[in-house]
Amino acid sequence: MSKRLYLLLGAVLAALAMWLWIQRIAIPHQQVESATRGIPRGNLSDLYPRWLGARELLLHRRDPYSPDITREIQQGYYGRVLDASRPNDPKDQQAFAYPLYVVFVLAPTIGLPFAVVQRIFLYFLVAFTAASVLLWLRALKWRMSLEAKLIWIVLVLGSFPAIQGFKLQQLTVLVAGLLALSMAALANGRFVWAGIALAIASIKPQLVFLVVLWLCIWVLGNWRQRRRLFWSMVLSAAALVLGAEILLPGWIQEFRAASAAYYSYTGGGRSVLDVLLSPIGGRVVSAFLVIALLIALWRWRQAPEDSPQFQYSLALVLATTLAVIPMFAPYNQLLLIPVLMLIVRAIRDLWTKSPISRGLTVIAALAVFWPWIAAAGLMIANFFLPQTTVLNAWKLPIYTSLAVPITVLALAWVSRNDLLAQKDLLQTPAPILRQGAKAE
Repeated sequence: MSKRLYLLLGAVLAALAMWLWIQRIAIPHQQVESATRGIPRGNLSDLYPRWLGARELLLHRRDPYSPDITREIQQGYYGRVLDASRPNDPKDQQAFAYPLYVVFVLAPTIGLPFAVVQRIFLYFLVAFTAASVLLWLRALKWRMSLEAKLIWIVLVLGSFPAIQGFKLQQLTVLVAGLLALSMAALANGRFVWAGIALAIASIKPQLVFLVVLWLCIWVLGNWRQRRRLFWSMVLSAAALVLGAEILLPGWIQEFRAASAAYYSYTGGGRSVLDVLLSPIGGRVVSAFLVIALLIALWRWRQAPEDSPQFQYSLALVLATTLAVIPMFAPYNQLLLIPVLMLIVRAIRDLWTKSPISRGLTVIAALAVFWPWIAAAGLMIANFFLPQTTVLNAWKLPIYTSLAVPITVLALAWVSRNDLLAQKDLLQTPAPILRQGAKAE
Protein backbone atom coordinates (compact mmCIF):
# COMPACT_ATOMS: atom_id res chain seq x y z
CA MET A 1 0.00 0.00 0.00
CA SER A 2 1.40 3.40 -0.97
CA LYS A 3 1.99 6.23 1.47
CA ARG A 4 -0.91 8.19 0.01
CA LEU A 5 -3.33 5.36 0.73
CA TYR A 6 -2.03 5.05 4.30
CA LEU A 7 -2.67 8.75 4.80
CA LEU A 8 -6.16 8.40 3.35
CA LEU A 9 -6.87 5.42 5.60
CA GLY A 10 -5.68 7.42 8.61
CA ALA A 11 -7.97 10.29 7.66
CA VAL A 12 -10.93 7.91 7.34
CA LEU A 13 -10.23 6.37 10.76
CA ALA A 14 -9.92 9.82 12.36
CA ALA A 15 -13.20 10.95 10.81
CA LEU A 16 -14.91 7.73 11.87
CA ALA A 17 -13.69 8.17 15.45
CA MET A 18 -15.11 11.70 15.54
CA TRP A 19 -18.51 10.66 14.19
CA LEU A 20 -18.69 7.73 16.64
CA TRP A 21 -17.72 9.94 19.59
CA ILE A 22 -20.54 12.33 18.77
CA GLN A 23 -23.12 9.58 18.18
CA ARG A 24 -22.19 7.29 21.07
CA ILE A 25 -20.76 9.61 23.71
CA ALA A 26 -21.52 13.33 23.22
CA ILE A 27 -25.20 12.95 22.26
CA PRO A 28 -25.98 10.24 24.88
CA HIS A 29 -24.38 12.46 27.54
CA GLN A 30 -26.60 15.38 26.50
CA GLN A 31 -29.66 13.14 26.54
CA VAL A 32 -28.88 11.89 30.05
CA GLU A 33 -28.24 15.43 31.28
CA SER A 34 -31.47 16.68 29.72
CA ALA A 35 -33.50 13.89 31.30
CA THR A 36 -31.87 14.45 34.69
CA ARG A 37 -32.24 18.24 34.76
CA GLY A 38 -35.50 18.52 32.85
CA ILE A 39 -33.95 20.39 29.92
CA PRO A 40 -36.34 20.33 26.92
CA ARG A 41 -35.26 18.67 23.68
CA GLY A 42 -37.22 19.06 20.46
CA ASN A 43 -35.79 18.95 16.94
CA LEU A 44 -32.78 21.07 18.08
CA SER A 45 -32.27 22.25 14.51
CA ASP A 46 -30.83 25.74 14.05
CA LEU A 47 -32.50 25.73 10.64
CA TYR A 48 -35.98 25.42 12.17
CA PRO A 49 -36.38 29.02 13.48
CA ARG A 50 -35.36 30.43 10.11
CA TRP A 51 -37.50 27.93 8.17
CA LEU A 52 -40.59 28.53 10.30
CA GLY A 53 -40.14 32.29 10.08
CA ALA A 54 -39.79 32.09 6.29
CA ARG A 55 -42.86 29.87 5.98
CA GLU A 56 -45.05 32.07 8.14
CA LEU A 57 -43.97 35.25 6.37
CA LEU A 58 -44.26 33.97 2.81
CA LEU A 59 -47.40 31.89 3.23
CA HIS A 60 -49.32 33.72 5.96
CA ARG A 61 -47.78 37.23 5.99
CA ARG A 62 -46.85 36.94 9.67
CA ASP A 63 -43.93 38.87 11.15
CA PRO A 64 -41.15 36.33 11.91
CA TYR A 65 -39.67 38.66 14.54
CA SER A 66 -42.91 38.70 16.57
CA PRO A 67 -43.25 37.08 20.02
CA ASP A 68 -45.96 34.75 18.68
CA ILE A 69 -43.58 33.28 16.11
CA THR A 70 -40.87 32.96 18.77
CA ARG A 71 -43.18 30.85 20.92
CA GLU A 72 -44.04 28.64 17.96
CA ILE A 73 -40.34 28.25 17.19
CA GLN A 74 -39.67 27.16 20.76
CA GLN A 75 -42.48 24.60 20.53
CA GLY A 76 -40.69 22.90 17.65
CA TYR A 77 -37.07 23.54 18.61
CA TYR A 78 -37.31 22.64 22.29
CA GLY A 79 -40.50 20.61 22.26
CA ARG A 80 -42.31 23.19 24.40
CA VAL A 81 -42.34 26.90 25.14
CA LEU A 82 -39.54 27.96 27.48
CA ASP A 83 -40.53 28.75 31.06
CA ALA A 84 -38.55 31.46 32.87
CA SER A 85 -39.58 29.94 36.23
CA ARG A 86 -37.64 26.75 35.43
CA PRO A 87 -33.97 27.34 36.29
CA ASN A 88 -32.69 24.64 33.93
CA ASP A 89 -34.51 25.87 30.85
CA PRO A 90 -32.15 27.20 28.13
CA LYS A 91 -31.60 30.95 27.96
CA ASP A 92 -31.46 31.03 24.17
CA GLN A 93 -34.96 32.01 23.06
CA GLN A 94 -34.31 30.77 19.51
CA ALA A 95 -36.00 33.85 18.09
CA PHE A 96 -35.73 34.77 14.40
CA ALA A 97 -32.53 36.83 14.63
CA TYR A 98 -31.37 36.78 11.01
CA PRO A 99 -31.62 39.42 8.25
CA LEU A 100 -35.07 39.00 6.74
CA TYR A 101 -33.73 38.21 3.29
CA VAL A 102 -32.71 34.76 4.54
CA VAL A 103 -36.32 33.86 3.61
CA PHE A 104 -35.34 34.07 -0.08
CA VAL A 105 -32.75 31.33 0.49
CA LEU A 106 -35.27 29.11 2.29
CA ALA A 107 -38.28 29.89 0.08
CA PRO A 108 -38.03 26.67 -2.01
CA THR A 109 -38.47 24.56 1.15
CA ILE A 110 -41.47 26.16 2.84
CA GLY A 111 -44.02 23.89 1.17
CA LEU A 112 -42.39 20.73 2.55
CA PRO A 113 -42.74 19.14 6.01
CA PHE A 114 -39.83 20.14 8.19
CA ALA A 115 -38.75 16.51 8.69
CA VAL A 116 -38.20 16.28 4.91
CA VAL A 117 -36.46 19.66 4.84
CA GLN A 118 -34.12 18.51 7.62
CA ARG A 119 -33.02 15.45 5.71
CA ILE A 120 -32.57 17.28 2.41
CA PHE A 121 -30.68 20.14 4.06
CA LEU A 122 -28.35 17.72 5.86
CA TYR A 123 -27.41 15.97 2.62
CA PHE A 124 -26.96 19.34 0.94
CA LEU A 125 -24.68 20.66 3.70
CA VAL A 126 -22.48 17.56 3.57
CA ALA A 127 -22.18 17.72 -0.23
CA PHE A 128 -21.62 21.50 -0.26
CA THR A 129 -18.94 21.24 2.43
CA ALA A 130 -17.12 18.56 0.45
CA ALA A 131 -17.38 20.73 -2.65
CA SER A 132 -16.13 23.75 -0.68
CA VAL A 133 -12.81 21.97 -0.10
CA LEU A 134 -12.33 21.77 -3.86
CA LEU A 135 -13.45 25.39 -4.22
CA TRP A 136 -10.89 26.55 -1.66
CA LEU A 137 -8.20 24.65 -3.55
CA ARG A 138 -9.24 26.47 -6.72
CA ALA A 139 -9.20 29.79 -4.89
CA LEU A 140 -5.65 29.09 -3.69
CA LYS A 141 -4.53 27.69 -7.08
CA TRP A 142 -3.40 24.49 -5.39
CA ARG A 143 -3.46 21.45 -7.66
CA MET A 144 -3.12 17.97 -6.22
CA SER A 145 -3.99 14.37 -6.97
CA LEU A 146 -7.33 12.73 -6.28
CA GLU A 147 -5.95 10.97 -3.20
CA ALA A 148 -4.74 14.23 -1.68
CA LYS A 149 -8.08 15.91 -2.33
CA LEU A 150 -9.87 12.98 -0.69
CA ILE A 151 -7.67 13.35 2.39
CA TRP A 152 -8.70 16.98 2.76
CA ILE A 153 -12.37 16.23 2.14
CA VAL A 154 -12.46 13.33 4.61
CA LEU A 155 -10.70 15.33 7.33
CA VAL A 156 -13.01 18.30 6.87
CA LEU A 157 -16.19 16.20 6.84
CA GLY A 158 -14.90 14.30 9.86
CA SER A 159 -13.91 17.38 11.86
CA PHE A 160 -15.85 18.47 14.93
CA PRO A 161 -16.73 21.92 13.49
CA ALA A 162 -18.26 20.34 10.39
CA ILE A 163 -20.13 17.58 12.23
CA GLN A 164 -21.46 20.06 14.78
CA GLY A 165 -22.67 22.24 11.91
CA PHE A 166 -24.32 19.25 10.22
CA LYS A 167 -26.02 18.06 13.41
CA LEU A 168 -27.31 21.53 14.26
CA GLN A 169 -28.03 22.29 10.58
CA GLN A 170 -26.28 25.60 11.09
CA LEU A 171 -26.45 28.16 8.32
CA THR A 172 -22.80 28.95 9.03
CA VAL A 173 -21.99 25.79 7.05
CA LEU A 174 -23.91 27.22 4.09
CA VAL A 175 -22.16 30.59 4.47
CA ALA A 176 -18.73 28.91 4.56
CA GLY A 177 -19.55 27.15 1.30
CA LEU A 178 -20.78 30.37 -0.28
CA LEU A 179 -17.56 32.13 0.72
CA ALA A 180 -15.56 29.32 -0.88
CA LEU A 181 -17.67 29.65 -4.02
CA SER A 182 -17.20 33.41 -4.06
CA MET A 183 -13.43 33.23 -3.60
CA ALA A 184 -13.03 30.50 -6.22
CA ALA A 185 -15.02 32.59 -8.70
CA LEU A 186 -12.97 35.67 -7.82
CA ALA A 187 -9.64 33.87 -8.19
CA ASN A 188 -10.73 32.79 -11.67
CA GLY A 189 -11.78 36.30 -12.74
CA ARG A 190 -15.57 35.79 -12.46
CA PHE A 191 -16.22 38.95 -10.50
CA VAL A 192 -19.98 39.14 -11.00
CA TRP A 193 -20.63 35.64 -9.67
CA ALA A 194 -18.24 36.28 -6.79
CA GLY A 195 -20.22 39.35 -5.78
CA ILE A 196 -23.57 37.54 -5.96
CA ALA A 197 -22.35 34.64 -3.80
CA LEU A 198 -20.89 37.04 -1.26
CA ALA A 199 -24.14 39.00 -1.05
CA ILE A 200 -26.08 35.80 -0.32
CA ALA A 201 -23.48 34.83 2.30
CA SER A 202 -24.34 38.04 4.16
CA ILE A 203 -27.28 36.19 5.76
CA LYS A 204 -24.70 35.94 8.54
CA PRO A 205 -23.28 39.49 8.34
CA GLN A 206 -20.81 39.05 11.20
CA LEU A 207 -18.99 36.34 9.24
CA VAL A 208 -18.60 38.32 6.01
CA PHE A 209 -18.17 41.90 7.25
CA LEU A 210 -14.37 41.86 7.20
CA VAL A 211 -14.35 39.96 3.90
CA VAL A 212 -16.53 42.64 2.29
CA LEU A 213 -14.38 45.42 3.78
CA TRP A 214 -11.24 43.76 2.45
CA LEU A 215 -12.67 43.34 -1.05
CA CYS A 216 -13.76 46.99 -1.12
CA ILE A 217 -10.16 47.98 -0.32
CA TRP A 218 -8.92 45.53 -2.94
CA VAL A 219 -11.25 46.96 -5.58
CA LEU A 220 -9.76 50.41 -4.94
CA GLY A 221 -6.39 48.99 -5.93
CA ASN A 222 -7.57 48.65 -9.54
CA TRP A 223 -11.01 50.17 -9.93
CA ARG A 224 -11.20 49.88 -13.69
CA GLN A 225 -10.73 46.09 -13.75
CA ARG A 226 -12.39 45.23 -10.43
CA ARG A 227 -15.39 47.51 -10.32
CA ARG A 228 -17.64 44.67 -11.56
CA LEU A 229 -17.06 42.92 -8.24
CA PHE A 230 -18.06 46.03 -6.31
CA TRP A 231 -21.22 46.67 -8.28
CA SER A 232 -22.16 43.01 -8.21
CA MET A 233 -21.90 42.96 -4.41
CA VAL A 234 -23.74 46.25 -3.96
CA LEU A 235 -26.57 45.58 -6.40
CA SER A 236 -27.09 42.00 -5.20
CA ALA A 237 -27.17 43.10 -1.56
CA ALA A 238 -29.49 45.99 -2.43
CA ALA A 239 -31.87 43.61 -4.20
CA LEU A 240 -31.98 41.35 -1.14
CA VAL A 241 -32.52 44.23 1.30
CA LEU A 242 -35.15 45.99 -0.82
CA GLY A 243 -36.92 42.72 -1.57
CA ALA A 244 -37.13 42.04 2.16
CA GLU A 245 -38.39 45.59 2.75
CA ILE A 246 -41.23 44.97 0.33
CA LEU A 247 -42.16 41.81 2.20
CA LEU A 248 -41.94 43.42 5.65
CA PRO A 249 -41.50 47.20 5.80
CA GLY A 250 -39.26 48.26 8.69
CA TRP A 251 -37.63 44.85 9.08
CA ILE A 252 -34.15 46.33 9.58
CA GLN A 253 -35.15 47.91 12.87
CA GLU A 254 -36.74 44.65 13.98
CA PHE A 255 -33.62 42.73 13.02
CA ARG A 256 -31.44 45.08 15.04
CA ALA A 257 -33.69 44.65 18.07
CA ALA A 258 -33.70 40.86 17.65
CA SER A 259 -29.90 40.81 17.38
CA ALA A 260 -29.51 42.92 20.53
CA ALA A 261 -31.91 40.64 22.37
CA TYR A 262 -29.99 37.59 21.15
CA TYR A 263 -26.71 38.87 22.56
CA SER A 264 -28.49 39.74 25.80
CA TYR A 265 -30.09 36.36 26.50
CA THR A 266 -27.09 34.34 25.28
CA GLY A 267 -24.62 36.10 27.56
CA GLY A 268 -23.57 39.32 25.86
CA GLY A 269 -21.96 38.03 22.67
CA ARG A 270 -18.35 37.26 23.59
CA SER A 271 -15.51 36.66 21.17
CA VAL A 272 -12.78 34.06 21.60
CA LEU A 273 -10.49 36.83 22.83
CA ASP A 274 -13.11 38.01 25.35
CA VAL A 275 -13.26 34.51 26.80
CA LEU A 276 -9.50 33.93 26.90
CA LEU A 277 -8.64 37.41 28.20
CA SER A 278 -11.46 39.56 29.55
CA PRO A 279 -14.23 41.65 27.96
CA ILE A 280 -12.06 44.78 28.03
CA GLY A 281 -8.83 43.02 27.12
CA GLY A 282 -10.54 41.12 24.34
CA ARG A 283 -11.91 44.29 22.78
CA VAL A 284 -8.55 46.06 22.97
CA VAL A 285 -6.73 43.17 21.31
CA SER A 286 -9.53 42.81 18.73
CA ALA A 287 -9.22 46.51 17.82
CA PHE A 288 -5.44 46.14 17.48
CA LEU A 289 -5.83 43.08 15.24
CA VAL A 290 -8.37 44.77 12.98
CA ILE A 291 -6.20 47.89 12.62
CA ALA A 292 -3.14 45.76 11.81
CA LEU A 293 -5.23 43.80 9.32
CA LEU A 294 -6.47 46.93 7.55
CA ILE A 295 -2.93 48.29 7.26
CA ALA A 296 -1.76 45.05 5.67
CA LEU A 297 -4.76 44.89 3.33
CA TRP A 298 -4.18 48.45 2.15
CA ARG A 299 -0.54 47.62 1.43
CA TRP A 300 -1.58 44.66 -0.75
CA ARG A 301 -4.61 46.26 -2.39
CA GLN A 302 -3.03 46.21 -5.86
CA ALA A 303 -2.13 42.50 -5.77
CA PRO A 304 -3.90 40.47 -8.50
CA GLU A 305 -6.40 37.78 -7.56
CA ASP A 306 -3.99 34.93 -8.35
CA SER A 307 -1.09 36.32 -6.31
CA PRO A 308 0.31 35.05 -2.98
CA GLN A 309 -0.54 38.44 -1.43
CA PHE A 310 -4.21 38.00 -2.34
CA GLN A 311 -4.30 34.44 -0.99
CA TYR A 312 -2.61 35.48 2.22
CA SER A 313 -5.00 38.43 2.59
CA LEU A 314 -7.92 36.02 2.33
CA ALA A 315 -6.44 33.76 5.00
CA LEU A 316 -5.64 36.66 7.31
CA VAL A 317 -9.14 38.14 6.98
CA LEU A 318 -10.84 34.84 7.79
CA ALA A 319 -8.52 34.06 10.71
CA THR A 320 -9.06 37.55 12.15
CA THR A 321 -12.82 37.20 11.71
CA LEU A 322 -12.82 34.05 13.85
CA ALA A 323 -10.89 35.84 16.59
CA VAL A 324 -12.96 39.03 16.84
CA ILE A 325 -16.59 38.15 16.05
CA PRO A 326 -18.84 38.08 19.15
CA MET A 327 -19.31 34.31 19.12
CA PHE A 328 -17.03 31.31 19.50
CA ALA A 329 -19.02 28.28 18.36
CA PRO A 330 -16.71 25.62 16.87
CA TYR A 331 -18.72 25.33 13.64
CA ASN A 332 -17.46 28.79 12.68
CA GLN A 333 -13.98 27.27 12.34
CA LEU A 334 -14.96 25.95 8.91
CA LEU A 335 -13.81 29.39 7.75
CA LEU A 336 -10.27 28.40 8.70
CA ILE A 337 -9.98 25.76 5.96
CA PRO A 338 -8.09 28.03 3.49
CA VAL A 339 -5.86 29.29 6.30
CA LEU A 340 -4.89 25.74 7.21
CA MET A 341 -4.31 24.96 3.55
CA LEU A 342 -1.81 27.79 3.26
CA ILE A 343 -0.08 26.64 6.44
CA VAL A 344 0.18 23.04 5.23
CA ARG A 345 1.51 24.27 1.90
CA ALA A 346 4.29 26.15 3.69
CA ILE A 347 4.89 23.59 6.45
CA ARG A 348 8.50 22.83 5.46
CA ASP A 349 9.52 26.49 5.59
CA LEU A 350 7.57 27.05 8.82
CA TRP A 351 9.38 24.15 10.45
CA THR A 352 12.87 25.30 9.49
CA LYS A 353 12.40 29.08 9.67
CA SER A 354 12.85 29.79 13.38
CA PRO A 355 12.15 28.35 16.83
CA ILE A 356 9.13 30.66 17.14
CA SER A 357 7.46 29.52 13.93
CA ARG A 358 8.34 25.89 14.73
CA GLY A 359 6.84 26.22 18.20
CA LEU A 360 3.66 27.87 16.93
CA THR A 361 3.36 25.19 14.25
CA VAL A 362 3.49 22.49 16.92
CA ILE A 363 0.94 24.28 19.12
CA ALA A 364 -1.44 24.92 16.22
CA ALA A 365 -1.11 21.32 15.03
CA LEU A 366 -1.89 20.00 18.52
CA ALA A 367 -4.92 22.28 18.79
CA VAL A 368 -6.25 21.19 15.39
CA PHE A 369 -5.55 17.45 15.72
CA TRP A 370 -6.41 17.04 19.39
CA PRO A 371 -10.17 16.49 18.81
CA TRP A 372 -9.47 13.47 16.59
CA ILE A 373 -6.91 12.08 19.03
CA ALA A 374 -9.22 12.51 22.03
CA ALA A 375 -12.24 11.11 20.17
CA ALA A 376 -10.28 8.03 19.17
CA GLY A 377 -9.05 7.63 22.75
CA LEU A 378 -12.56 7.81 24.16
CA MET A 379 -13.87 5.31 21.63
CA ILE A 380 -11.12 2.87 22.62
CA ALA A 381 -11.78 3.53 26.33
CA ASN A 382 -15.44 2.78 25.70
CA PHE A 383 -14.50 -0.90 25.29
CA PHE A 384 -12.71 -1.14 28.65
CA LEU A 385 -14.25 1.42 31.02
CA PRO A 386 -17.79 1.77 32.40
CA GLN A 387 -20.03 3.86 30.17
CA THR A 388 -20.63 6.36 32.97
CA THR A 389 -16.91 7.06 33.21
CA VAL A 390 -16.61 7.59 29.46
CA LEU A 391 -19.70 9.82 29.33
CA ASN A 392 -18.28 11.99 32.12
CA ALA A 393 -15.18 12.56 29.98
CA TRP A 394 -17.19 13.54 26.89
CA LYS A 395 -15.70 17.04 26.75
CA LEU A 396 -12.13 15.92 26.06
CA PRO A 397 -12.23 16.40 22.25
CA ILE A 398 -13.42 20.01 22.51
CA TYR A 399 -10.83 21.19 25.01
CA THR A 400 -8.80 22.96 22.30
CA SER A 401 -11.77 24.64 20.56
CA LEU A 402 -10.87 28.11 21.82
CA ALA A 403 -7.18 27.61 21.07
CA VAL A 404 -7.62 26.75 17.38
CA PRO A 405 -8.52 30.21 15.98
CA ILE A 406 -5.97 32.01 18.16
CA THR A 407 -3.04 29.72 17.43
CA VAL A 408 -3.82 29.62 13.72
CA LEU A 409 -4.05 33.43 13.57
CA ALA A 410 -0.79 33.82 15.51
CA LEU A 411 0.97 31.40 13.18
CA ALA A 412 -0.40 33.23 10.14
CA TRP A 413 0.97 36.57 11.38
CA VAL A 414 4.34 35.29 12.55
CA SER A 415 4.90 33.29 9.36
CA ARG A 416 3.55 35.79 6.85
CA ASN A 417 6.79 35.94 4.86
CA ASP A 418 6.83 32.15 4.43
CA LEU A 419 3.15 32.04 3.49
CA LEU A 420 3.62 34.85 0.98
CA ALA A 421 6.50 32.97 -0.60
CA GLN A 422 4.33 29.95 -1.43
CA LYS A 423 3.49 30.65 -5.04
CA ASP A 424 2.73 27.05 -5.92
CA LEU A 425 2.62 23.81 -3.99
CA LEU A 426 4.50 22.14 -6.81
CA GLN A 427 7.56 24.28 -6.09
CA THR A 428 7.56 23.70 -2.30
CA PRO A 429 5.33 20.73 -1.57
CA ALA A 430 4.24 19.96 1.97
CA PRO A 431 5.69 16.63 3.07
CA ILE A 432 2.34 15.28 4.25
CA LEU A 433 0.80 15.74 0.82
CA ARG A 434 3.90 15.72 -1.36
CA GLN A 435 3.08 12.48 -3.11
CA GLY A 436 -0.45 13.73 -3.73
CA ALA A 437 0.59 16.69 -5.87
CA LYS A 438 0.72 16.46 -9.62
CA ALA A 439 2.19 18.72 -12.24
CA GLU A 440 0.13 21.43 -13.84
